[in-house]
Amino acid sequence: MFDLPDQLAAKADPALIGRDEQHFAAMAESLEQVFADLTDRLDAARRAPGGKGRQAVDRDQEIRRLTARLRTLSRYGLDLCLGHMVSADDPEPVYIGRRGLTDSSGRRLLLDWRSPAAEPFFGATHANPMGLASRRRYRWTKGRITDYWDEVFSPDGFDGHAAALDDQSAFIASLGGSRSNRMRDVLGTIQADQDAIIRAGSSGALVVDGGPGTGKTVVALHRTAYLLYADPRLGSRRGGVLVVGPHQPYLAYVADVLPSLGEEDVQICTLRDLVPEGAAATVETDPEVARLKSSADLVRAIEAAVRFYEEPPRKGMTVSTEDSDIRLTADDWAEAFDAPDPGTPHNEARDEIWEELLTILTDRYDGDEPEELVRRSLLRNAELRRAFNRAWPLLDPADLVGDLWSVPAYLRTCAPWLSADEIRTLQRDDPRAWTVSDLPLLDAARQRLGDPEASRRRHRHEATVAARREHMDQVVDDLIASDAYDDGEGLMTMLRQQDLKDALVDDGALPGAEPDRLAGPFAHIVVDEAQELTDAEWQMLLLRCPSRSFTIVGDRAQARHGFTESWQDRLGRIGLDRINLASLTINYRTPKEIMTAAEPVIRAALPDANVPTSIRSGGVPVVHGSTAELRPILDTWLAAHAEGIACVIGDPTFAATSRVRSLTPELSKGLEFDLVVLVDPETFGDGIEGAVDRYVAMTRATQQLVILTSS
Repeated sequence: MFDLPDQLAAKADPALIGRDEQHFAAMAESLEQVFADLTDRLDAARRAPGGKGRQAVDRDQEIRRLTARLRTLSRYGLDLCLGHMVSADDPEPVYIGRRGLTDSSGRRLLLDWRSPAAEPFFGATHANPMGLASRRRYRWTKGRITDYWDEVFSPDGFDGHAAALDDQSAFIASLGGSRSNRMRDVLGTIQADQDAIIRAGSSGALVVDGGPGTGKTVVALHRTAYLLYADPRLGSRRGGVLVVGPHQPYLAYVADVLPSLGEEDVQICTLRDLVPEGAAATVETDPEVARLKSSADLVRAIEAAVRFYEEPPRKGMTVSTEDSDIRLTADDWAEAFDAPDPGTPHNEARDEIWEELLTILTDRYDGDEPEELVRRSLLRNAELRRAFNRAWPLLDPADLVGDLWSVPAYLRTCAPWLSADEIRTLQRDDPRAWTVSDLPLLDAARQRLGDPEASRRRHRHEATVAARREHMDQVVDDLIASDAYDDGEGLMTMLRQQDLKDALVDDGALPGAEPDRLAGPFAHIVVDEAQELTDAEWQMLLLRCPSRSFTIVGDRAQARHGFTESWQDRLGRIGLDRINLASLTINYRTPKEIMTAAEPVIRAALPDANVPTSIRSGGVPVVHGSTAELRPILDTWLAAHAEGIACVIGDPTFAATSRVRSLTPELSKGLEFDLVVLVDPETFGDGIEGAVDRYVAMTRATQQLVILTSS
């Protein structure tokens, strides 16, 4: 498995790698057995009857679990192994893997990286060796080991190891390696400061604060995989985990990370994805409107907007049946309106209220007609139906929010704290011209109202089931009629039982609405680039996480609209009360030359910015030039680098290619590139927003930064 280059020939000594080769041979044999066993189990699960209810759900989950495990093995093979560690008390190496692995005799070949016993592999330092004598990490390239890095923590640890200096380590070398359109696999080089945060508990909100290049996104994604392994309360049956990123390029960049860690059921999205209107929403151009809509108070006004339509009528009415008049009083209306359980969405409560009204009227009927006929008469009563629709109308979330921006009196009723000028400012000609600032209100309305089509679908479903049951009754009657002899104990007697007739109708096979996988509730939510969220946008996430269990990743210095508070103050204001703060201060990505140029840019606007310390020098100075040099600079770089990704930031006219991206500063956030070319960065804007955009764009580079200006 070792394919070491000539300059590392000394590391190929059998005395150093012989034991590893033997271990890999045992792993290969075991993996082949595991693969065959998983394939057989998957085939058996697929052949098993589908079943109903929980049985069907369990079967589907088992198929997904086995399929995901097979995909992980197919993706990695022997490079499931990250490295090994040797305890100071035991010379036998313990091998660490992406997944646990045992052979047919039960011998542990790989220890899952998330297990408590594997923690020293990531967390040990020379200051705190955590009981280790040595540690080896592999650098894999196309399924072969092209380098490895040994660290020795005790005098006895040198036996069988090739101690490497830091600037020659696999980790440091990997930092300067070529990037691609997808985030690189970095599990084997997780550092101690990152690992401590990854393994922190899930209770409350954990804020991971760190500047550019500190590995915040790495921590967020690997923490997701760790928590799903370590905390059974977060599994898919308990709600699972939602990961929220800043934009679509970010989602594409990190798409492979969680599947590579064996987690394929995690939902990952942007805030826009949480609301159907988000895809087409534009950016709010009026700063005052954006400020007003960023308030959590305005989001909470949605409750008042819905309550406006939930007031029971103050006057009674007479409801006529075929042979009687029944009085429906204001108290009766109030009683029916109280029938749904607290928290039932408005539109979903309609059927319960309607049924309660029918029950009240039927109980009050004093004529001679059977109850069933009375109910049918009431169902056909157009006056009653119109009164009910006026009293508790079916509401559409978009209509509700649109009315706030087009009916000043309605907005004044729902948000009485707004001034007359503020109410006028929020009105617009097209109430459905959605902006990003509208999304939190649309989301709150959708959550509070529920699906306006749910009742119609339920009625259609019930009608279809009734028709199928009627058809099955006819089939059973025909079977019974055709049976020449029945001794009272056979099939025909069983078919006369109503329970069996009902069982013959598979109402689970009837069509229904696709579930909204982003609606929640989730057991834990991970938020990357969280410094950009407004108070209103935070409400979208709080609605989906009743447990208030969050991992919040961000950098106050990268907030485009400023972040003058502490994390504790900001999060306490939006509704979180159990807040822990962890800081990352080491910049693993950005070379010192680039950070030296970027630091003054952000400190000019934010003197107390949390600027991290770079740990490596790229040896390449920041280049300044003219915008006319853009194409020659890119051509020269592409010719000299067979691999890697460049990015032009700030030139909307530049057409992207397979190896050169073209992005705005805002859409570059969270990404990294080998070469970054900034075009006219002074045009990015003034004040904090301009400074943040320049700082973010400059710190995307892992090797070289070029700054071009028009003059």
